[in-house]
This record gives sequence, C-alpha cells and structure tokens, in this order.
Amino acid sequence: MAVVRHRRWLIGSGALALLLFSPVMALVIEAFSADAGLLQQLWQTVLPTYLFNSLALVTLVVLLAVLLGLPCGWLLANYQLPGHRYLEWALILPLAMPAYVVAYIYTDLLDYTGWLQIQLRNLFSWQSSADYWFPELRTLGGAAVMLALVLYPYVYLLTRAGFLEQSINLQDAGRMLGANPWQRFFRISLPLVRPALIGAMTLVAMETLADFGTVSYFAVNTLTTAITDAWLGYGSLPSAAQLSVCLISMVVLLILLEKMSRRRQQIFQKGNGVPLSSRPRLTGRKLWLAQGYCWLLVLLGFFLPVLVLLDYAFSAVAEQDWQDLLRYSFNSLKIALAVAALAAILALPLVLTRRLLPDKPVIQVLQLAGIGYAMPGTVLAIGILIPFTLGDFLLNDVIASWGGEEPGLILTGTIFALVCAYVVRFIAVAIGSQEGSLARISFSLDMVSRSLGYYPSRMFARVHLPLMWRGIMAGVVLIFIESMKELPAALLLRPFNFETLPTIVYQYVKTEQLQPGAFPALMIVLVGLLPLIFFNRSLERGIT
Repeated sequence: MAVVRHRRWLIGSGALALLLFSPVMALVIEAFSADAGLLQQLWQTVLPTYLFNSLALVTLVVLLAVLLGLPCGWLLANYQLPGHRYLEWALILPLAMPAYVVAYIYTDLLDYTGWLQIQLRNLFSWQSSADYWFPELRTLGGAAVMLALVLYPYVYLLTRAGFLEQSINLQDAGRMLGANPWQRFFRISLPLVRPALIGAMTLVAMETLADFGTVSYFAVNTLTTAITDAWLGYGSLPSAAQLSVCLISMVVLLILLEKMSRRRQQIFQKGNGVPLSSRPRLTGRKLWLAQGYCWLLVLLGFFLPVLVLLDYAFSAVAEQDWQDLLRYSFNSLKIALAVAALAAILALPLVLTRRLLPDKPVIQVLQLAGIGYAMPGTVLAIGILIPFTLGDFLLNDVIASWGGEEPGLILTGTIFALVCAYVVRFIAVAIGSQEGSLARISFSLDMVSRSLGYYPSRMFARVHLPLMWRGIMAGVVLIFIESMKELPAALLLRPFNFETLPTIVYQYVKTEQLQPGAFPALMIVLVGLLPLIFFNRSLERGIT
C-alpha cells in the first residue's frame, strides 16, 4: 500500500513539474516548427548587433559587479570596521532598487540638462558642450554601470558568506610562511571562495540578460528588446519564440559553465570564520579608504536614488492622483499575494516527493519545475502565451461547433495568464526555501511516522508542515517581493487597461517624467527592503 501511495505522489508531482515546464516546451516547439523567414531577415540586418550587445553587456556588468562587490565581502568578513553591523545590511540595500529607476535618476542628474553639468558650466563659464568633455550615459557602458550598481550585492553577499566559512587556520598558516595580506588573499582566500564567486557571477549574468527596463530606456538593443520588438513591433510570435530560444540557450550555457567550473572542485576545510570581536581593526588611511569605498557604494546604489525619489515625490504631491495610485497598488498586491500563495502550495508536493523518493532516477524530472527561474520574464511571457492562445482557439472552436456564441479570449490577456507566468518564474524560490527547511528535519521522524501507520500526506501534514513553517513563509515573502518588482512579464501579459506599480513606473520613466511616478517607485523600494534585511539577519545568525 505504501508503494502505491508513493507511486501516486511520484506521478502527481511529475505531472505538475511537466505542467510548470510546459511554457518552455511550447516555446521550443513553436520556434522549431515556424518559418524562419523573419529570423533570417533579422540575422542579416540587426540580430548580430543584438547578440554582441547582449554578450558585451553581460561581460561588463559581471566584471563591474565583481570589482564592486568582492572587496566589500572581503573587508566585512575579515576586518572590524566602525559601524560594522550597519554596513553589513546597508550594502545589500541596492537590490531593492529597480535598475531602470536608477538609470533615469542618474540620467536626470548627469545629462547635459542635468544638475551636475549645469553647475559645471556655471562654475567654469562654459557656454556649450563643445567647451568640455563629459561621458555619455545613454550607452551600453552606461547601462552596464547602472545594472552593476544594483546587482553587485549578489557578489557581496555570496562572497562574504564564502569568506566567513573559511578556516582561520589557513590564514594563520599563511602568516607563518611569511605571506602578506595581499598574498594571502590571492593565494588562499580567493581560490577557496571561487565557487561562491562563480555562483554570484552567474546570478548577475542571468539578471542582466533578463533586464528589459534599463536597456530599453538607454536604447541599447539586446536580445530581450529584440524579443519584444519581434512580438509587438512585427507582430510575429514565431520569430519572438525563435529569439527566445536563443536567449534560453545563453542562459543554459551560463548554468552549465557554472556547474562545470565546480565539477572537480572539492573543499574539505571549512570553518565559521573569525568572530567579529576577534577581527583586526583597520587604522589610518586604510580605515578611511575601506569605509569610504563601502559607504560610497551604498550612497550611489541606494541613498542618492532614494533621496532624489523623495524630492520628486514631494514636488509632485499636488499633482499625484491618489486614486490611481491606490488602484495600481491594489493590482500589484493582489497579483503578488496570489502568486506567493499559489507557488508555495504547488511547491509542497514537489518537495515532499523528493523527500520520500530521493533515490529514484525519475525524480530528476521534478527539477524541471524550477527551471523557469532562470528564464527572463520576457521569454516566459512568450512561453505562456503560446499554449494559452492555442487553448483559447480550441475552446472557441468547440463552443462554436455546439452552436454557442464564441466567448473570445478567456485565458490570454487576463490576470490568470499573468499569475501563471509569475508562478512558473518564481516557484523555484518556494522549492528552495522549503527544501532547506525540510532538510533540517531528521529522517528518524519519517521512520517513526511510518511505524505509526502515517501515509505520506498525513505525515506531511502532521509532522513536516509544522516544522518547516518558517521556511515556507520565507519563500512566500521572497516571492511576494519579486512579484511586486517584476516588469517584463507584466508589460507583455497584463490585461487591457490594467497597470501594476512596475508598469506604471516604467511608463513614467520611458516618457521622461518620473515625478508623478516617484511615489509608486518608492513603494516598490520600501516593500523590497523587508526580505533583504530578513535575509541578512538570517545570514548573520548562521555564520557569525
């Protein structure tokens, strides 16, 4: 009987995983079954430029994020700085800022008509741009800088955790052999933190490929913008699917390279790092450089954009349409709540099946359920639209064959389609948080439950669920915040005359008028702070 119940769990979870993977399958099928005429035309004209821009942007953003985040992770893991506790969580705040909002703010400040250049012209009596040189921000390099300012915390968080896990004995051995701090960093610490660094670089690369708002605002043509143009500009869903497969291939290649980089690497020496009270203190010029560097990143990536947003918001209080703002907030709220709850519920059977049958080869199929997290929102929007459009056509044909009136679009262009896209994209977050909690529950409890006659569903409800409740709620909170910030899928799948906070902010940014959109942008930022601080506090409890 137990074998039959386990088989039911396996079949049901496998079907659910395949259902969550179906948008990717539909995308691939559509791409290879469609005529490649428009794609060939794009390849002969602009597609090589799109590919080059995508690769160049990823390379620049990853390089800048490492240069910005790695020193911070090293300093805060190995030295004690004044205000250390505040600096630890302050360095993660830029993750709460939408990159396209940061791009608009710095463009407004640094453009020819911006505050900085106006002050420079007044100070030096310059009459026009011909009298001086100033870097152009609306370029591929400018987009890379904007993205790096909000993505470097991935490198900082993961490398700091990696540095903290290294044994102090290795550093002591390096000192005994006469190695100075730079030599110990490059020969001991950096090689040991390489897995965390590669993982962070992969996350930054995937987030860069998924970005739409920043590259669109800076008019940098990448594969993400090409997908949108093929769909909305040329009206060709098959071509958009073919371009999406190209983008998916780049993402899969990044994931494979990350796995291959760790295939033969084994690290056996781990520790809990040096306690904060025992870490050396920097003094003099070194202290000023370290403090200035870290706080400058926080200022540029978070505090300065927030201050500008507050200034915009207060200057537009009289013109703010509070009724519309409440409607946009409610739209975002109900979407985010529905996605967070649905993703948490759907992740439960997948997680339990992996727990019950960890040695079954077929269990690898369940990993397909989380692949949507590696897909950009634009790609997932295309993948959702293909089967939903087919479903609408079939439903209308069936109803018409029965003599009824065709209902039109029921699935596509609805909130249901938007929720489905978000669930496919973010269910990996729920799976990860739930598996982390479930892994801390001893298998002896499972054996005791089976000896008492508990079948899987009852064991899960009575034993596992109460013990993993915090992990479930952590996933719900993180998915809620990610859903509140998601832009590309919302732009492409939202119903007619339906706006969320990210879509309305992006429209204000695109039309160069962020003042009326400052309040929605601030709401997105404030909502995003909670899980970041929660994550950092959890990290501190686990490794300090």
